[in-house]
This record gives sequence, C-alpha cells and structure tokens, in this order.
Amino acid sequence: MSTPILFVIVGKNEPLFEAEIDTTGASGGNDLSTRQNYFVLHSSLDLVDKSSWTTNNMYLRVVDKVNHQQVSTFLTAGNVKFMLLHGGKGEEVVKNFFNEVYGYFVKLSMNPFYKYDTPISSKAFDARVRAAARAYLS
Repeated sequence: MSTPILFVIVGKNEPLFEAEIDTTGASGGNDLSTRQNYFVLHSSLDLVDKSSWTTNNMYLRVVDKVNHQQVSTFLTAGNVKFMLLHGGKGEEVVKNFFNEVYGYFVKLSMNPFYKYDTPISSKAFDARVRAAARAYLS
C-alpha cells in the first residue's frame, strides 16, 4: 500500500499551496491520516529553519522522518519552503521534482497578476505540480 504524497509550499506566514497526491490512482483518504500528515509537515518547519543555517544548498534533503515517512525540503532564495512528505523516494527523484516545481513557481512569480507571498489559486499551476508529481514520484 502506497501512502499519499503531501506537497506544501510555505511562505513567510502561511501555506501558499497544498496538494495531496495519491500516486496509486485510488480516490478518497482517511481524514485522520490526512490531518496527521499536515501535522508532521507543520512540526518539521523548525527543523527546516535549523537546517537552512547549516548549508548553502537550496535542496535541504530529508529534514525529518516520522512513521516510515520522510519530509524533504527545498528552500528558495526568497525563503519560500517547498515541503514534500513521502514514503521514501530516492534523493535524485525528489530533487528533480523540486527543481521542476521551482521553475513553475518562478514563472508564476513573474506573472504581474500574482502578488508575491499570497496563496496560489492558479488551476494551471496546480495541474502542472500534480503532473510533475505523477511523473517523478509514482
């Protein structure tokens, strides 16, 4: 059984984008496990801040492990955090996923109709992130 993948983009004060991706194709999910996944990501924010001071890399790798799940993080130059809760995907696969999503985020940030550090409501951005997750993380 594959666990759902949770991807969150966290801005300065709030989450900007959230996507729960089920790579198995099954629909529906347990509400308790969904809340637990969000709790795990939220609790990892302190570890992300701590890790960001120890390296110059944007890709911080796995910053936390909980219940056979790992939290991988990518930190942009503007201090926006891309956080991925997954069941142990390869480092290179996760890094490639983050790099592709970062490209989408940069393009979105350059859009004159998007105000920086506000929630992302673009359906095209959501579709591209989900497609990248299916391509890299399945």
